[in-house]
Amino acid sequence: MKATNKIYIFLVLTAFVVILIYAQGIIIPFILAILFWFMIRVIKKLLAKVKYVKHWPQWLLTIISSLILLSFLFLIVQMISMNIKYLSNMLPVYESNVNKIAQSINQKFDVELSSLLSEYIKDLYLGGILSRLFSTLTSLFGDTFIVLIYLIFLLLEEPTFSTKLQAMYPEKDRHEKMKTMVAKIDKSVSNYIALKTMASLLTGFLSYFALLFIGVDAPFFWAFLIFILNFIPTIGSLVATFFPAVFALLQFGEFTPAILVLAIVGAIQIVVGNFIEPRAMGKTMNISPLVVILTLMLWGMMWGIPGMLLSVPITVILIIIMSEFEGTKPLAILLSRNGKIHK
Repeated sequence: MKATNKIYIFLVLTAFVVILIYAQGIIIPFILAILFWFMIRVIKKLLAKVKYVKHWPQWLLTIISSLILLSFLFLIVQMISMNIKYLSNMLPVYESNVNKIAQSINQKFDVELSSLLSEYIKDLYLGGILSRLFSTLTSLFGDTFIVLIYLIFLLLEEPTFSTKLQAMYPEKDRHEKMKTMVAKIDKSVSNYIALKTMASLLTGFLSYFALLFIGVDAPFFWAFLIFILNFIPTIGSLVATFFPAVFALLQFGEFTPAILVLAIVGAIQIVVGNFIEPRAMGKTMNISPLVVILTLMLWGMMWGIPGMLLSVPITVILIIIMSEFEGTKPLAILLSRNGKIHK
């Protein structure tokens, strides 16, 4: 019987992984819709703290919060499109600066790089790099229409959830227990999403002014890239610092601006990531570093870059949910950073 159970569990897990891989076009937009739904709930809670707004009906607060979030996302897409267009127009300047960089290295280190770079530049298509970078960012949002449909239905289901919970657990004691558990999960997940988003916004905001001060082209685009990649721990911060540094090198044709980008943006990443964010997140971001790397590789193999960006939010949310059920609490403890699950 035990062997049969093990085979059954293995088959279920295998089927689950296959579904995750082949149905990613449906699942990723749904996960994004859930994250946006939690963001709307966070905005609603903030609006409810305003003196004259807190007495407004919930449906009106939901509509206002949804419009705020969607307007913010629309503004970001417009700004990114403008910045990408500007960078594309500047590509001839960047490509011409490659030879300038090669000559500078030749003079300083007496190394012949001109012929090597001239061969390499034939294969180096900066426009293609920018295009792939932009397509990767836009693919994260998947099919916008599908995400919006999921989000609308989640918002429509929200008012009836308490009624359904009452019908599922009619006994008063059990209903109160489940209601408390759902409230704790909602609070923990909302806090995580809000705090992580604020930390990423702070990193992107400070990086924007740093890049603007240095004179890097399209600072908003690079700041947004830093904001997005900040959701990927460690690796994301390194990549987010590397890209604008490389383009600063190509833009100016000298090393000083690139070094400044690495130093200043890297310092911002270190301060926010190692001091400000841990203090703000507290026990909410209670996940083992080993688990972070493993889930990063796992979701990256299944879903590519979108999977890497969503890996930590998915894992943290799963830990929070599993910690509320006795059957899965040991697994939540195993995945946690220090064996102490969030309470």
